[in-house]
Amino acid sequence: MIAFICAGGPREQLYDLTALASRQDIVYIGADRGAFYLLQAGLKPTAILGDFDSLNDEEWAYVSSQVSEIHRYAAEKDDTDTDLALLYAVEQGFSEIWITGITGGRLDHSEAAMRSVGRIQLAHEQVIVKVLNNQNELRILVPGTHRVKRAKEFPYMSLFAYDGHVEGITLRGVKYETTNETITRMSSRFTSNEIVAEEATISFTAGICLVVRSHD
Repeated sequence: MIAFICAGGPREQLYDLTALASRQDIVYIGADRGAFYLLQAGLKPTAILGDFDSLNDEEWAYVSSQVSEIHRYAAEKDDTDTDLALLYAVEQGFSEIWITGITGGRLDHSEAAMRSVGRIQLAHEQVIVKVLNNQNELRILVPGTHRVKRAKEFPYMSLFAYDGHVEGITLRGVKYETTNETITRMSSRFTSNEIVAEEATISFTAGICLVVRSHD
């Protein structure tokens, strides 16, 4: 099963929630205003978490009447609502987590949320964590070999060094293949590649790699 977290970022930046309605392999989790977004899309969250300070009284009354498992926290806290939702999904034992609603709007919020995703990914390497919005899919990868299936939804794939240099990068099944190269921290050289096989592989020996798949 997949845990799908909807956070409270700008609605226009969200992944298409209606595209998920027919799927039977997803459990929905609402973080702050993301709980309201899910319900509006006809997707009932199993649990909701956060301080819910972005909801007015009427919206909170509606959300709280629709969901049985509610974890409400004080507005002043060490963990963000995104942190709380990600930790909850990991604690519930999900092997794959998708999250939307953490990009767009305030850049500091987006960066903080990506740091949260990175912390979870580094602490739980066996869990696949994907960040989704209306145009992109982001993943933070640790050293090793990773398989990526071709998808019409995201034809382009770019790689960036997220923490230090990414060393020994070898790409197969893509338009521009590489062997044992290095992505330096400020490099943009590995932008806008394309998967041409049914499945591509990304292998590297050191560093943390940010993979962005996107469409125009």
